[in-house]
Amino acid sequence: MKEVIAIIRMNKIQATKDVLAEAGYTCLTATLVYGRGKQKGLYISPLGNVSPDSKKAAIRFIPKRMLNLVVDDESVPRVIELITQVNRTGMVGDGRVFVCPIAEAVRIRTGERGDDAL
Repeated sequence: MKEVIAIIRMNKIQATKDVLAEAGYTCLTATLVYGRGKQKGLYISPLGNVSPDSKKAAIRFIPKRMLNLVVDDESVPRVIELITQVNRTGMVGDGRVFVCPIAEAVRIRTGERGDDAL
């Protein structure tokens, strides 16, 4: 089992949920998160011009959505493909996808373990 963690644009959450659901991946958790990537946030100036001295004060965190899915090992490439197809705009800030190993899963209601718990 693997956990797929996707950090995506706020306006792409519904399209991402829809495409994952159509492919059979309906179990996920969505969280509102704030962060910044390589671009280090946006440089904003009310006057439209930013001097080098004021850049550090203008750095801010960008709101994003973080999706967490736990899937079987064979599903990981398909899930990544679906997420990237929906979220790729070619612009800075499209997001990231991380894959982490999951040692165990247990469904509390039934006691099922491993892939059966998914």
